[in-house]
Amino acid sequence: MTVIVVMGVSGSGKTTVGTALAERLGVDYAEADTFHPQANIDKMSSGHPLNDEDRQPWLEAIADWIRHHRDSGGVVTSSALKYRYRDILRGGSDVWFLHLHGDRDLLASRMKTRSGHFMPVSLLDSQLADLEPLQPDEFGLIADIAKTPEEIVDATLSAFKDR
Repeated sequence: MTVIVVMGVSGSGKTTVGTALAERLGVDYAEADTFHPQANIDKMSSGHPLNDEDRQPWLEAIADWIRHHRDSGGVVTSSALKYRYRDILRGGSDVWFLHLHGDRDLLASRMKTRSGHFMPVSLLDSQLADLEPLQPDEFGLIADIAKTPEEIVDATLSAFKDR
């Protein structure tokens, strides 16, 4: 079975699409934010971007969840901004990436209107600067966030089935 990692910068709709995708597939779902140590949340909440050292334990915790779900399948969210981060997440498991990609203004607008999230809009540009597109050895799909979550899930299921 394969684990799907729903990736993208903050505001791209990872949680919305990821939960809908897991529900349609009938598999477990995990929200990447729950894997962050409190120090990471505090750092981002204060407007400071995470560095690679900050992200390492978070990525390893998500990779561990993926390993535990490689037989049953699952859906997990993660910004997974860099190729080497995604390499940690793959860690020998069968992983398929859904990259939610969109216009900066749309992303910023979404971030401004959501409530209860620790990530300030001021960090969007740092995430966009770090974002590396999927590479030829990474299996997955790039989806435009201007589409509805239902359209994205339908396109994802079609591409995932045809992989």
